[in-house]
Amino acid sequence: MSFGNRKEVRRSNIMMLLEAIIIGYVGYLSSVLVKYFFGTSFFDISMSDFVSQVALFTILVVLAALSVGLYESKLRETFRGVIRRIFVSVAISYFVIEVITNTILTNIEISQYYLPTYAGLTIIALVVFRYFINRLGILGLGQSKIIVIGAGERASIIEKRMRREVDRFGFELLGFIPIPGDNREEGIQNEKLIHVKIDENFRNFIADNDIDEVVIACDQRRGTLPVEILFDCRLRGVGVTDLLDFMERETGQIVVNLMYPSWVIYSNGFNSQNYLRDALDYSMNCLMATIVLLLAWPFMLITAIIIYFEDVKNASVFYKQERVGLNGRLFNIIKFRSMRLDAEKDGAKWATENDSRVTKVGHFIRKFRIDELPQLLNVFRGEMSFIGPRPERPQFVEQLIREIPYYNQRHNVKPGLAGWAQLNYPYGASVEDSMEKLKFDLYYVKHQSLMLDILILIRTVEVVLFGKGR
Repeated sequence: MSFGNRKEVRRSNIMMLLEAIIIGYVGYLSSVLVKYFFGTSFFDISMSDFVSQVALFTILVVLAALSVGLYESKLRETFRGVIRRIFVSVAISYFVIEVITNTILTNIEISQYYLPTYAGLTIIALVVFRYFINRLGILGLGQSKIIVIGAGERASIIEKRMRREVDRFGFELLGFIPIPGDNREEGIQNEKLIHVKIDENFRNFIADNDIDEVVIACDQRRGTLPVEILFDCRLRGVGVTDLLDFMERETGQIVVNLMYPSWVIYSNGFNSQNYLRDALDYSMNCLMATIVLLLAWPFMLITAIIIYFEDVKNASVFYKQERVGLNGRLFNIIKFRSMRLDAEKDGAKWATENDSRVTKVGHFIRKFRIDELPQLLNVFRGEMSFIGPRPERPQFVEQLIREIPYYNQRHNVKPGLAGWAQLNYPYGASVEDSMEKLKFDLYYVKHQSLMLDILILIRTVEVVLFGKGR
């Protein structure tokens, strides 16, 4: 075993030990909480039975986590994927321990609330622990060594989009390999270039440098890529990833201007495959809209009164505007009026961050997203969801469909009150801005899931509370 492999095994063992300690402590904490809230205690049984129960659950969770690959030193998985694996590990352990305590260890009597509490807190504790381990790069878990084939215009997207160290915390980029056909004038400028031929010696280069993944980012593929060498890399366990897939995974956006038809054909597609989520979509959105309405109606009432007295008394405090929804259907969006009555006397204009047409009250309610609250009615009508791409005006949509490839694909899902693009990009005031926002919108359309929706909701709450509106 090489030194590198021994180090990786050591890191994985440390991770298993730390998580075992966490699970064990959560077992003790759960017993305290169950006693406090439900008046029963796990300590009513003997200490040996308590230790046996906690030890059994800890071992089961660690073994289940091991079986689903959570301790692989080069696990290439999104954080949402890690959460899913943790959930599966704890769920399997919960099921097994229920079977064991009801068939073999029947003499152990514990509170009916203990195991559910223990399992739930274990999931939370492991998710939080993994988040900080990954975010801070502790132990080097999840870190992969990457080499990029290509140093031209396509490869330069990595240099431009991932300049900061925080953008690369999940991997170590060794450098870029220039190959014939690259547009070097528009290519890599400040990154490390590695001059190695992609031939039989490339296998040795991969092995000598412990490369985990090869990213294909050359400008010309035909006649320049050694398919047999790359095929051999895959057989040896080295990942071979297309530039578009790499950027999608690492940045949370789809680079629309680099997309090509074959990539779209062989990708996951841009329609939801989560049938349960789709079936419950309207019910879940109505439930959330009801909860928000019950909490926010006093703020909505105060906002309406202030808008009424700020401007012309006979003007409506609400503003209706035609937008493009699911599958291109038109509907009227409802918002609190934040602009002057004559804001569009010269026709439709793009909204900008410091728009002079916005009123004094409008600046405040936009910053804290209060102007969006009347759209709860659009949710009740089924025209919008809580999470989704922001709906655009038909005048702009017609222009954007002509000028931006794949723009119409964002209408494959219902528009939303909050979206992935709004969290990652400011107000769009041009076709170029719409292109950048589309990269995030298409990522959401392609990866829509309950877990991603929850992530967006949590970050949106932070935006609202701290006034970081975009």
